[in-house]
Amino acid sequence: MTKTPEQWLEEVSPKERTEGVLKLFLGYAPGVGKTFSMLSEAIRRRSRGEDVIIGFVETHGRKGIADLASQLEQVPRRKIEYKGTIFEEMDPDAIKARNPRVVLVDELAHTNIPGSTHRKRYEDVLDLVNAKMEVLSTVNVQHLESIAPTVGAITGIKIRETVPDWVLEHASEIVMVDLTPEALQNRMKRGEVYRTEKVDQALKNFFRRGNLIALRELALRQVAEQVDRSLETYMEQKDIHDPWPVRERIAVCFSSNPRAQYLIARAARMARRMDAELYALYVDLGHDTSEQDKNSLNANIQFSESLGAKVVKLTGKNVSSATAEFVRDKHVTQVIFGRSAVEGWKKYLYMTAIHRFLRDAPAVDVHIVTQEAD
Repeated sequence: MTKTPEQWLEEVSPKERTEGVLKLFLGYAPGVGKTFSMLSEAIRRRSRGEDVIIGFVETHGRKGIADLASQLEQVPRRKIEYKGTIFEEMDPDAIKARNPRVVLVDELAHTNIPGSTHRKRYEDVLDLVNAKMEVLSTVNVQHLESIAPTVGAITGIKIRETVPDWVLEHASEIVMVDLTPEALQNRMKRGEVYRTEKVDQALKNFFRRGNLIALRELALRQVAEQVDRSLETYMEQKDIHDPWPVRERIAVCFSSNPRAQYLIARAARMARRMDAELYALYVDLGHDTSEQDKNSLNANIQFSESLGAKVVKLTGKNVSSATAEFVRDKHVTQVIFGRSAVEGWKKYLYMTAIHRFLRDAPAVDVHIVTQEAD
């Protein structure tokens, strides 16, 4: 059907905002280009007619950032006196009064000067999101609350400003701004990150190549986890039960049997070869009640954890149904069962349980491993 001009105009006209949006530019260290990427996107969007302003952007004396920021409208900062000194902070009230469609807020982990509306800038950001604005912001991985202690142990530098991990769950989109450690060090040497007199000291401390490699891996893992959560949410919303083998997820089922450690070790080797996520599952059927069984089960749990598996205790009427439900919920792609070299009715019960699992579980690869040493 041919649309009238009025219908076309209705389709392309800006729709009334129904909810706010948070988009984060995540980096692994200062200087990788988070603020540059955020400003570049903002300028592109303004050129398409979107109402974009700067709430707060920190240039750190970098000419390239200052040149980009000068192309956008900036809300005047709020001046706050603290201990006889005047500081400048973002002014959330002025931003709300201006009511833009998109606002840029740099350095999400920043701690505000006392006298500000909120203690932390991320609280200001969430307030703007609640006011139905789209907020573009930046953060480095070392500022995440759960990662900061690890970064401190790696670099020897205590991270004082942090953002709770749950804040990232509010983000509709996370963009990884990446740069190789070598390229970042070269950028440092050219004076594009810090002033020239600070470069040598920075390269010998926080910006050592080993530190940068570790930080980069932490950031990549953080983004990978976010992608996994997004995929799981999508599959749940679309009622997709069969696993999508984007990344291998292996589940190994074990019991209190001491020979299960051989099975767990086989699973761990498979997971390492495939760079797969490994779950070690045991189902509590109430059978392992003797002290010997409990000690053996605990030993198997500790062994699994030492090999990097995520140990999960399941409950259910039988192993096959409990395992099938877990496989479906976690989108596991491969399952490993162990079997002993038994005959007669025990073999029949074992095969019945396997068939029951195959009937109840989604389409996954199933491995049967004899629990005896080579």
